[in-house]
Order: sequence, then C-alpha cells, then structure tokens
Amino acid sequence: MDAETRSDGRGLLIVRNAASGTAVVRADPADTFAERLPKAVVLELADGEDVAGVVAEAMEMDAAPHVLGIYGGDGSVSRMAHLAREHDRPLLAMPGGTFNHFVRALGVDTVDGAIDAYEASSTVEVGVAEATADGDDPVTVLNVVSVGAYPELIEERERRSSLGKWLGGAVATAVALRHAEPLTIVRDGRRARVWSVFVSVGRNDPDQVATMQRQETDTAVLDVRIHHARGSKVRAFASLAFGKRSAAVLRAVGLFPRDADIERLVVPELELRVRPEPGHPSVFVHDGELEQRDAGGFTLRCVAVPRALTVYAPLGAR
Repeated sequence: MDAETRSDGRGLLIVRNAASGTAVVRADPADTFAERLPKAVVLELADGEDVAGVVAEAMEMDAAPHVLGIYGGDGSVSRMAHLAREHDRPLLAMPGGTFNHFVRALGVDTVDGAIDAYEASSTVEVGVAEATADGDDPVTVLNVVSVGAYPELIEERERRSSLGKWLGGAVATAVALRHAEPLTIVRDGRRARVWSVFVSVGRNDPDQVATMQRQETDTAVLDVRIHHARGSKVRAFASLAFGKRSAAVLRAVGLFPRDADIERLVVPELELRVRPEPGHPSVFVHDGELEQRDAGGFTLRCVAVPRALTVYAPLGAR
C-alpha cells in the first residue's frame, strides 16, 4: 500500500461497535475518520449484526479491503483480530471500549494515535493464543483466557445488563460472592479444586492473579495462574483485583490470596478438563467475551502462536 493510499484511508475497512464503551463518556470518532481517513469505508454494526458477516461481505467485493480496522473494546478487537488472521490482513485497532487492554499494551491510547501509526506504516508482529473448547474451531485470544470465579462473575453481570454496567456489576459481584464454589480441573491427569485459572498471552506481572492485560507483543508462551481453593471466597474475589494499586491495598489488609495458594506456570500450551459444581455455569471468558458450554464441563486447550498477527502500533511498542 503506497503512502498516498495510507494518508486518505483508501483500502481500509473500519467497523464500529456502537455497543462498546457505553459505560464511559467517549468522543464520537466519526469526525476524526472523516477528516483523516476520508476514503476509508466505515460501517457501524447494527443490532444483532456480526462483524464476521460484515467482513466476509466486504472481502467478496471487487475492491476488497487491504486493512481491517476496528473501533471497539477488547471483545470486538479480538473478533476482528481473528478475521484479520483468517484473511491475511493487517489490523488497525482503535480504543473504543471501557478498558481497551490490548491496544493499551501496544501503546495505543487514542484513535489519533492508532491512525498516526497507520499513516506511518508502523507495525508490530503480535503473538496470540488459540483457545479450543471440546474440539470446536479455535478462537484467537489477545490477552487472557479464564475459567472459574471471573467467568461466573461475567455471566452474572450479563444477566443484569439492564441495570447498566456498573450497577449490574456491583449486583453481580454480590450474588457471585454469595454463591461461589470452587470448580474442579484436571491437568496432566492430576485433579485440583480451584477458584480460578487465568491463562495470559505471554509473560505477565508475577504479582497478579487476574492477568487481564498482556505485557508482551510477540511471544511463544502462556503465563498461567492457578488459584487453588485453599482460601476463603473473599480471597477468591479479591484475587480479581486487576490493578497493582488495588492488589497492594488488599495485600496490606490481608485479603489477597497467599502466594502458596497460587500456582504459576509458563508453558507453550495448556489443556484442562473443567468441571463446575452442579448448578454452576459451564463457561469460560476470553478477552472479556463469555463463551457458554454444555452443562457438566468441557475440555479447554490453549496454544501460544508467535508472530500470528500484524498490528499498527507506535514505534517502540513492546
């Protein structure tokens, strides 16, 4: 793609997920797209519309896009990353969600910052994980896969989506804390009762249990945190503190899980048999996206895939 094409957005498809980031006040990027990328095709997902269908239709056109862009949160970015890999296209990821863990890890804090990298042809090769449940087709994971307390919390929150993200989250936390039970995992023939398992793409902060944001760009390993069920429910949910500051406060007051209760592994792949207690959901989460499975449990396999995706990012991205 030549510099003139990059400067006006010709050959770029941008999909907007209007439902992303509704819990925060965020400027509408439409004017920025119109001013800086006037030749880009910008599509907004309608209710019930799937990004895969939109991209498939675009790829069948005579002027198929050379670059796939997404404005949304981690779930939307993860889905578009999967399609970028499928269609062998670079990804332009722009922060439009509540947390934006993936783009922040690449040093992209704003829409303008992402467009700057695109116009400069500044890219980075990113490692991902592929997660497969019960032999289904693998999904692309950019940050983390989790089973246990966090997916159950997300499942409760989705039930209460009509209350709004923050109120619904507070109610979901109270309900999940009251009903929480450990689940059983089987790994390499060994059975364990655990509160949660987090499988991060690449090596992550050794002090965290809930490794929600990746710390490396290209990587060939998974960083696994297994929280064994030897502590209280309160500690189980305290382990979901995502920030260093909140984790430090919880450690100071004795609520954070003990180091002896956390098993840490760095491996190229991981396979688990997941068995929730009766009456508890059979679910896992990847990049904030909830995946429902049949009751009774499932087998989850995660594999690190280095240099799997080309993403526009500032020079010096880790």
